[in-house]
Amino acid sequence: MTHAWLLLAGAIVAEVVGTSALKASDGFTRLAPSLLVAGGYGIAFYLLALTLRHMPVGVAYAVWSGAGTALIALVGWAVFGQRLGPTALAGMALIIAGVVLMNLSSTSSGH
Repeated sequence: MTHAWLLLAGAIVAEVVGTSALKASDGFTRLAPSLLVAGGYGIAFYLLALTLRHMPVGVAYAVWSGAGTALIALVGWAVFGQRLGPTALAGMALIIAGVVLMNLSSTSSGH
């Protein structure tokens, strides 16, 4: 199962790179960031597909989308100077809590 988590972590990182490059591509008018978008999403979906061989789709997708959402919000703050107010931070905490609960539920049910 550790292998599945490494694949999922790779999918999350690739998705965050792709999404960050999407912002930098300026509507696909800049070549290098546009290529990073295509590569990032391609790798992300490939690794997510491999993850699904070893992990329930509900858990994998929840972790992928939740972690990706939280990380891209942090990238937006750190790289693009976007503001993260208390409501956004609370939302990120709820996403993380939800992912943890789904993972615990999946583990306890034996799937």
